[in-house]
Amino acid sequence: MLNKISQLLSADDLSAINALLKQARFVDGRRSAGKHAEQNKHNQEVANDDATLKQLNAIIMPKLIAHPDYQAIALPNKIAEPYYAIYREGDYYGDHTDNPVMGQPPYLYRSDIAMTIFLNNPDQYDGGELLIDTLAGNDTQRIKYPAGDAVLYPATTTHRVEAVTGGQRVVAITWIQSLIPDPQHRLLLYRLHKIQDSVTAAAADPTTAKELEWIYTNLFRMWTQL
Repeated sequence: MLNKISQLLSADDLSAINALLKQARFVDGRRSAGKHAEQNKHNQEVANDDATLKQLNAIIMPKLIAHPDYQAIALPNKIAEPYYAIYREGDYYGDHTDNPVMGQPPYLYRSDIAMTIFLNNPDQYDGGELLIDTLAGNDTQRIKYPAGDAVLYPATTTHRVEAVTGGQRVVAITWIQSLIPDPQHRLLLYRLHKIQDSVTAAAADPTTAKELEWIYTNLFRMWTQL
């Protein structure tokens, strides 16, 4: 399941974020890659001990956590602090699948969902598309969204970032441990949630709304993992 969140960040948010990134200290992005992925990774990321990280997270995280689409799609249990990455000309990230467990003890989390937040516009760089294979492996989605938009996709997929051939690509990346680990279960709950919203908005028969609520709640209870 691939989901887009439009305008997660405002123009003011993006201006503040990019001003902070100009002050940040960047390091080789391979430091955050798994041992198999690091040979395929060529970018720069804000250093883990850089003072700007708290300020960047203070802008992005409240907007994300408060967004109803994020909550409905991800059904989040835990979320990682984002990485902030720049891909300059020639940079890329080859085919990889995200590590199944991330973080450091005792703060470990399962990476069910990957999320990329775009921090600059597509006309500011050439190439740099995010390519996401379907779980079945028979199709590939090409993603290059406007600044402020985000995409959520299963971390279990094989994905990659095409080489940047001009300009620079600026993104934030994070991972989510969902209360519902199975992506098909999350998809069913999300679609049911959207139907609930439609029924409520149409002021339909309250018996129907009550039945939908019962189904959603008990499927959630059946599939959730804490």
